[in-house]
Amino acid sequence: MILAIPSPLGVALGIATAAAYGFIAAMASRLTRQTAQGLLALAWLLHGLALAWGLTSGVPHFGFAPALSVTAWLVLTVYAIESRMFPQLAVRRVLAGLGAAVVLTAIVFPGTPLHVSASPWLPLHLALGIASYGLFGAAVVHAWLTLRAEKQIRLVAGPQTGVPLLTLERLTFRFVTAGFVLLSATLLAGVLFGETLYGTAARNWKWDHKTVFSLLAWVVFAILLIGRARFGWRGRTARRVLYVGAALLLLAYVGSRFVLEVLLHRAA
Repeated sequence: MILAIPSPLGVALGIATAAAYGFIAAMASRLTRQTAQGLLALAWLLHGLALAWGLTSGVPHFGFAPALSVTAWLVLTVYAIESRMFPQLAVRRVLAGLGAAVVLTAIVFPGTPLHVSASPWLPLHLALGIASYGLFGAAVVHAWLTLRAEKQIRLVAGPQTGVPLLTLERLTFRFVTAGFVLLSATLLAGVLFGETLYGTAARNWKWDHKTVFSLLAWVVFAILLIGRARFGWRGRTARRVLYVGAALLLLAYVGSRFVLEVLLHRAA
């Protein structure tokens, strides 16, 4: 799920996935809803196969691009489920473009091998962290949809045919809450079992960029949930806090690994 292997079959699956996503993004306005949904489902399946191939063959790799790839796949999974309940959701072009970009990035930057002394439980720990990325990513998408719905309400006086604004708002905070729970579990596991997960060379606690940005993101999301529960935060205020937290979380792992892998050309 969270691993990438630079093998010929893995590259072929990645290219096929990116091509499917790219076709949807380019032709979305000309495709019927049913056709677009079917093609997006095919691209999602290819994406899942590419990720599964990374789990079952070769030496496991992990990096910023595979993390982004899985995050996008999780967001698309959420969209696939929600589009059944809310057919009015119309973000196929955006999500398809995002999928194509991250899959191609994962082909170019497949990550670095996991440390040989790492625990067999490390993939589960990483999966929890990336799952929280996916849930917060879904929350950001829904916050953007909420903003778009608000603009439509201001500009159009007639009846609205999209997903109700309050429904989008509730969905946004449900994803934030679920992401916060997984992020808390990930951080707690890192604090309590860091040496077990990463090997004897690792300390239980290390004040590096990943730790600092992760804790800052956790604090921001906690403030957002408290503000929602105690003060009824919504609209622009809630979105701004959500965007800040998501940006900090993105910097925590993806940002630090991007610097190490791409700019400094060395493993973490």
